[in-house]
Amino acid sequence: MFSSLPQEIIAARDRLAPYIKVTPCDRSPSLSQTVGVDVWLKREHLQHTGSFKARGALHKLLRLPADARARGVVAASSGNHGAGVAWAGRTLGVHVLVFVPEGASAAKTEKIRQLGADVRTHGTDGLDTELYARTYAAERGCEYVSPYNDLDVVAGQGTVGVELRAQMGEIDSVIVTVGGGGLIGGIAAYLKRELPNVHVIGAQPERSPVMAFSMRAGHIVEFPSQPTLSDGTAGGIEQDSVTFDLCRELVDEWILVSEGVIGSAMREFFAHERQVIEGAAAVALGALEQASSRLTGRRTAVILCGGNVSPTTLQTVLPV
Repeated sequence: MFSSLPQEIIAARDRLAPYIKVTPCDRSPSLSQTVGVDVWLKREHLQHTGSFKARGALHKLLRLPADARARGVVAASSGNHGAGVAWAGRTLGVHVLVFVPEGASAAKTEKIRQLGADVRTHGTDGLDTELYARTYAAERGCEYVSPYNDLDVVAGQGTVGVELRAQMGEIDSVIVTVGGGGLIGGIAAYLKRELPNVHVIGAQPERSPVMAFSMRAGHIVEFPSQPTLSDGTAGGIEQDSVTFDLCRELVDEWILVSEGVIGSAMREFFAHERQVIEGAAAVALGALEQASSRLTGRRTAVILCGGNVSPTTLQTVLPV
């Protein structure tokens, strides 16, 4: 169904090359020893804006015609996607309006403003905010930049997979935290073409497992999200999202991670690496721990998707 997507991801890599960092990917001796797996960390928390989201956002804006850019764009985000679109807009000189849900991370919201976007609040769930922002954009003739439900965005996120293949060579397994599914969809589309036997694991917090539950049900389900350290992946999914079929076709396994494990992974990563990752990135590390017995001896990539954490969350998670 998505046979042309890998080639589109390669084209996206070339378009993004002048702007996007090639983030480090290195073997983690400490994690490899602890879990008994050959663990490699793809450090997207070191990307522009502190998240992989800059890739998809910029690729979408690069693909827009000049008249659409001139009208400005609208986005909805709990934080990282909004920052990515704001950064992309500033980079290309495009006006950006971002809607955020009530209760969004204050630190992430302020970062969006600092990057030059206008910010407004609407809705209590990420999906509510997305649907409102999409309607708002349509009524005003502006382009809506989806966090995941857009193949141009997915192609941009998939460039993580292109880098991963070049940096690691052979890859047996890859673990990706999932919200709307754009990152895992893009990575899996590219890697499955290059390495048909690669095992793709989707990880979600137990308190917001919408995509995993949707896979189980065979259709996108509505499921109320509870507060989670993985705030960047929380919320519902649009009913017509292209990422549902991508995940159904390309993701081999789903793992749900508890809040206790997410917090522990954040602490342990900081202790070993002296770098801060956000809860969404820690979800992938938690999934690695849970799947370790099945991954023994396998060359496994873990995508650290972001590093944007509010000071309040840091105080509750990291030791003083």
